[in-house]
Amino acid sequence: MLVPLIFKPGIVKDLTEYSSGRNGPFYTDSNLVRFRNGYPTKIGGWQQETYSLGTATSTVGTVQGAPRKILAWRGISDGSDYIAIGTHSHVYVIKDSIAYDITPLRKTTTNLTNPLVVTNGSATVTVTDSSHGASTGDYIVIEQAVATGGITAATLNDINGYEITKVDNNSYTFVAGSAATSGATGGGTSIDIKYLIGNAENVGNQSADPALGWGVGTWGQGAWNEPRDGTSTTVSLEATNWTLVLWGEDLLLNNVSGQIYYWDLSDAGISTRAALVSAESGASNVPSSNKTITVSFPDRHLISGGCSPLGATTADPMLVRFSNQEDFVTFTPTATNTSGDQRLEVGTKIVSMLPTKDETFIQTDEAAYGMTFVGPPFTFSFRLLAVNCGAVSLHGSANVDGDVYWIGKSNFFVYNGSVQELPCSVQHFVFDRMQANFFDKVFVGHNKKFNEITWFYVSTDNEVSGTNPEPEPDSYVTFNYADAAWSIGTLQRNAWSDATNVRQVPFALDKDGKLYNHETGTSDDGSAMSAFIESGDVELDSTGENLFMVDKIIPDAIMTTDTSLSVQIKTRKYPNATEVTKGSFTVTSTTDKVSTRAKGRQMAIRFSSSGTNDEWSLGDFRINARKDGMR
Repeated sequence: MLVPLIFKPGIVKDLTEYSSGRNGPFYTDSNLVRFRNGYPTKIGGWQQETYSLGTATSTVGTVQGAPRKILAWRGISDGSDYIAIGTHSHVYVIKDSIAYDITPLRKTTTNLTNPLVVTNGSATVTVTDSSHGASTGDYIVIEQAVATGGITAATLNDINGYEITKVDNNSYTFVAGSAATSGATGGGTSIDIKYLIGNAENVGNQSADPALGWGVGTWGQGAWNEPRDGTSTTVSLEATNWTLVLWGEDLLLNNVSGQIYYWDLSDAGISTRAALVSAESGASNVPSSNKTITVSFPDRHLISGGCSPLGATTADPMLVRFSNQEDFVTFTPTATNTSGDQRLEVGTKIVSMLPTKDETFIQTDEAAYGMTFVGPPFTFSFRLLAVNCGAVSLHGSANVDGDVYWIGKSNFFVYNGSVQELPCSVQHFVFDRMQANFFDKVFVGHNKKFNEITWFYVSTDNEVSGTNPEPEPDSYVTFNYADAAWSIGTLQRNAWSDATNVRQVPFALDKDGKLYNHETGTSDDGSAMSAFIESGDVELDSTGENLFMVDKIIPDAIMTTDTSLSVQIKTRKYPNATEVTKGSFTVTSTTDKVSTRAKGRQMAIRFSSSGTNDEWSLGDFRINARKDGMR
């Protein structure tokens, strides 16, 4: 008899293989496969888009630091396309395939005289700059240096700068791009050194470090029974992350627990660095510490969450402050403006904020709030929407046409007028694999064309080790909100943006700063994509009493002529019995049937591809099965 294999859409991991077969039947595992109109389809490929750093060169560049956030927009004044990238140590803007470093500066030391010391055969350069205020891991950019000890001026003045190691309060070292050919002290008589914001400004922390007190820091750092140098510590309760928002065509940016910066697209050229909002003309009481920022819609207030109160420098993690309308530099409330503040009550800290079509959606670690513009005299109203639905990461929430989807501590939620928990068929699988120490690296990507919300996370397959001290997201879980179907897989990405009027396809950055255009081609940037989907055990009759012999597979799939789809049949006589695998069998666009001999009471089927040109979508396969004996 011919038996159709009709599976319900979505991956189910929170049932046994046998139960998922009987109660669905469902698919139970996948990688690089989505559901479209209820059926499995291999996802599109991706191709790297190259760019250079600072100037147009033939050398392919990558940004420094682990990427955390990307934002694309089109300039109003010049019509050019821009991409802003925030990493754990830098901020860049890409224009015309060139990435410009716009990381704010902490200070600039000018006109130093011969501050560089080099040693023959070594690339290490020692810099003397009294009271430099920098910490190990901070970055500097040197300008106006001349060749020293055989290290060229171009190397010393590298526009990408150098990461430093602090020696003491008056000196530090960095490793140049080439070694010295002789010992020397020099560099010139008018060296300028730009110090990028760093550890003192909560920038440069690739991962959160909850360790405090005894034993903190590098082994052997400092002398016994003496306090550690506070400016040298790299301990941070939070990893560096960035909020990037637009103010017209200009960029407002804020690092977690840092200050607010402004980058004016039209001010002095693309290479101009972002500067403090508090230093702008007319600035008044701009919060000096901010967890995150956003711009309210449609009224245009700059909103800060988890920020320092009026007149204070220490942050209140539950405080919301907002600027005067259409004026992002004025935070001092008066009788004639709309600046103000509001402290939230449920939770211990504000985690995330994002504007929706009707309100600003605010998430604490325990609750969700709606912030709605009502006009004078109160400016905004605040509604507690739900509790026990806290967010875990800055970029773990996505606004989809006014509905907000986000990840919590152990489940997923949606706000579509009311807060609801999303039923999730892979919930325990995902949260059992997710490393809680790296919750703050979880980020969400939206792919509107395919109705998908995808969360990328650090899994237990990516544990901390000597060769992997700073794990980055390696796995994903996707919710198709049109089909209410979940899928899972592995893919290393650090930041994501959907297609916009600027970019025609979604694009993402990996941990090394490589930029990929997704839904482009059928390969992993020219390499094979290992895609598969596997079902649970389907019982071949309703009672499970009889053994069946499966001797034929009849394909039903849409695929290109150069696609090779592998099919395996896995049978069991009992739910806990050893699985017997037959195949793989190759299915192409011209295959009408596949002959096999597989015996069991229940059967699972696995479809996979591992080529560079494979493109396929499954339908309802059928098998030919007949009753058979034990032998």
